[in-house]
Amino acid sequence: MIESIPNVSEGRRPEVVAAIAAAIADTRGVLLLDHSADPSHNRSVYTMAGSAAPLREAILALFPVALAHIDLRAHRGEHPRIGAVDVVPFVPLGATTMAGCVDLARSVGREIAERFDLPVYLYEEAALRPDRRRLEQIRRGQFEGLASRITRPEWTPDYGPSAPHPTAGAVVVGARMPLIAFNVNLASDRLDIAQAIARAVRESSGGLACVKALGLRLEHLGIVQVSMNLTNFERTSIEDAFDAVVREADRHGVHVRESELIGLLPAAALRNTSAAHLKLTGFSPRQVLENRLRELTGVDGVTSASDGALIDPHDT
Repeated sequence: MIESIPNVSEGRRPEVVAAIAAAIADTRGVLLLDHSADPSHNRSVYTMAGSAAPLREAILALFPVALAHIDLRAHRGEHPRIGAVDVVPFVPLGATTMAGCVDLARSVGREIAERFDLPVYLYEEAALRPDRRRLEQIRRGQFEGLASRITRPEWTPDYGPSAPHPTAGAVVVGARMPLIAFNVNLASDRLDIAQAIARAVRESSGGLACVKALGLRLEHLGIVQVSMNLTNFERTSIEDAFDAVVREADRHGVHVRESELIGLLPAAALRNTSAAHLKLTGFSPRQVLENRLRELTGVDGVTSASDGALIDPHDT
């Protein structure tokens, strides 16, 4: 079994978010595990699982819906993006190998380019060039800067045309290990403070290992957020990331209001901590990957590649 988590640049129109979810759910052999939308980020995240062939069909099925409804020339949101369908990662589960996900990412990326005339970049384990492994490197300059950047020889897409799609930009497709999307909301509207905290905790600025972070404004709530991706929770746990944000917030004289998970996470990531300690809002055991797979399949013994063992629901 393989997991895929496409991120789509639409979080404000429920009908579009739902139509994309329906395209995924209607694909035979694919489990739509979760989807969520954020109006300030103007972005939706879909989590699905299945074997390679059905996943391919589900990914290809969501593109016509997204391309019909999303025009990046008019798109505004806090989250960086270069595409209407911005990023499509594949993650190995259970006995699936990373090599299998790499092969799937490259073949799906090639088909996206051919079928939809979209430039496609490969990232993380599927990258064909070492300077394209990191998503943030590919997305630098966002959609607005893509037209000038894509003409440089070093930024020729891996597949597809050497010009952005006029409304949908480009797509980044890859293979990676499980990633935890974890946001901490501050009881403040000071964007400069959120950005300073993000700089302090992210790895690229000398902070925590395997942590990416941005300071963002949440207009619909009137507050700011430290938005994080934890790329290896075994090196930096979700609790360590949260506690670091709390410490930095205290230094700036602000309080942490709450935190949230986007999508699902492996059960092992919540060992030795609790939703109460993390101030997680709306948390449910259904956000644990293994629990959700068991719920939908009715099969015990579903495993995560990050853990390799059955996780009892009560462990969380």
